[in-house]
Amino acid sequence: MSESKNKESNKMNYNKLGWIKASKYRQNILKALEAGPKTPKELAEENEYRMSHVSRTLSNLKGRNLVECLNPDCRKGRLYALTDEGLQMLKAL
Repeated sequence: MSESKNKESNKMNYNKLGWIKASKYRQNILKALEAGPKTPKELAEENEYRMSHVSRTLSNLKGRNLVECLNPDCRKGRLYALTDEGLQMLKAL
């Protein structure tokens, strides 16, 4: 990888880290998933958040490749976990 592409890649990560730090919801959902896969309901109860906030936050985090749904075909009981990038961002918090 060229040096300029590597710098661009690092810049992208810092942009993503800043995006995560701008929201307590994002930070707390990532922190909660550090212990292992959880359902949206478990995340909502653990953080005392409304389900709508958890769902929106998970959707945003998934869109940025920070979390993944382990069983997307399930209608109920979907499990979410950190991606490798999500874990890397969590360590940088």
